[in-house]
Amino acid sequence: MDNLKKQRKAGFEHFLRLLKEMPELGPKQIDAHLEALGYRGQEPSRRALCLMAYRHVRRVKRLYLEGVPREQVLPKSNYLCIGPTGCGKTFLIELLFQHLLRLPTVVVDITTYSETGYVGQDPNTILTRLLHAADESPLLASVGIVCLDEFDKIASGQNNAVFAGAGTTKDVTGMGVQRELLKMLETSEVVVPLEITHSSYAEHVILPTADIAFIACGAFSGFQQICRRRGAGGIGFGRGKGARRLTDDTIAYSLEPDDVENVANFQSYGFLPELIARFTRVVPFQPLDAATLKEILRTSVIDRLVAEFADEGFTLEVTEAVLDHIVRESLKRETGARGLAAVLTRHLEDAAYEAFAERAGGRVRVALEAGAIAVDVS
Repeated sequence: MDNLKKQRKAGFEHFLRLLKEMPELGPKQIDAHLEALGYRGQEPSRRALCLMAYRHVRRVKRLYLEGVPREQVLPKSNYLCIGPTGCGKTFLIELLFQHLLRLPTVVVDITTYSETGYVGQDPNTILTRLLHAADESPLLASVGIVCLDEFDKIASGQNNAVFAGAGTTKDVTGMGVQRELLKMLETSEVVVPLEITHSSYAEHVILPTADIAFIACGAFSGFQQICRRRGAGGIGFGRGKGARRLTDDTIAYSLEPDDVENVANFQSYGFLPELIARFTRVVPFQPLDAATLKEILRTSVIDRLVAEFADEGFTLEVTEAVLDHIVRESLKRETGARGLAAVLTRHLEDAAYEAFAERAGGRVRVALEAGAIAVDVS
């Protein structure tokens, strides 16, 4: 018994030490660090998440380091991030919480989970993964971050959206997973298996979720149609001057604050209103514009390719015309930052295949000729 008490005391002291070591950064400082780490664009959304991150760390430190009574501290915040594919939702969360603030953070694909008793992972094992990210420390896991990626894919069969390229909606397990998440997002104590297994005899721990922040992310394909139908008569999409005209298959769409603050829109999409109500804030992300895409292409793609070719003894040159061409193609495909590397990598494959480890070095120049990308190796 004495040994058990000593272990618990040592674990709590280690937990407090880790909390003290967490960076004390203000929202503006966090934002500046994100910029330095290579995150570009999404200024309003970025500000919202930076403030949320600051409040989370400050709240945890007030509770556990300063001993402030829980009733005097605001409850934890859960955020829902909505925006088109490739706009930087998940990347922002990974940079912010994993790399910058060094909190236990997991990004889970929610589509792999199903209601307890059905084939698929039990939603409670989401917290198992958080426990693993916290080096098996329940105390540290209890102040961590869970990112529910592809959150829109658990919309139930009641979903009224018609998705681009398909006349169907989400599978029947969506509503069950939503119900399982209700207790988790609220303040509760969850029985969490120590290993991801279907066995009911596995060892478990009780993990409180009062201080675990959940951030859901999703592209919400078809959501703009619901907002447009419900907002007919000048409310919602297309009401602003110069607003982009949306079609049924628009991928890179923009959302207005009124669209994401109306819970009825989410209910029409196929979500339980009480689940959406558990998110303190719904943050819309916008499609990345040409200038931001070009900056991402230059810093996150070109610089890395230049470094790779330099390691092989080659000087890689990519003209501005090529950068503009790739950005135009990305905007046309509506894939955001996710598709930037694909075009350039495809054109450089032959040059890399022929030159790497076969030649002592040289110069590789990528230019635009007659509207097409051409690669010259010399």
